[in-house]
Amino acid sequence: QVQLVESGGGLVQAGGSLRLSCAASGGTFSSYAMGWFRQAPGKEREFVAGITWNGGNTYYADSVKGRFTISRDNAKNMVYLQMNSLKPEDTAVYYCAARRGTSVRWTRDEYDYWGQGTKVTVSS
Repeated sequence: QVQLVESGGGLVQAGGSLRLSCAASGGTFSSYAMGWFRQAPGKEREFVAGITWNGGNTYYADSVKGRFTISRDNAKNMVYLQMNSLKPEDTAVYYCAARRGTSVRWTRDEYDYWGQGTKVTVSS
């Protein structure tokens, strides 16, 4: 059983930056692909970014490509999401997710463990 705890959310002005962190425990972190998803009010949870087990490959939704960067530190059991040039439409609850296996998937049903989420609000 893997436990995931996100942190780093908050209120930021448009154009600003935030760095989200996700701490993992209870499993072999390096055996999981990791993803960040987000859910805005009244919308479906959507894929934001993903990273393979060794950090060798990263994937991004078109809406965040060039602005967000996902990374991981397997020695610390951590995954990060650096968010730059934030826009009001980035406002959402952001969730960290772990998937058994080495490859990234884009749908929420393919992830096995989830954190409780951290709220990001971008003001215009």
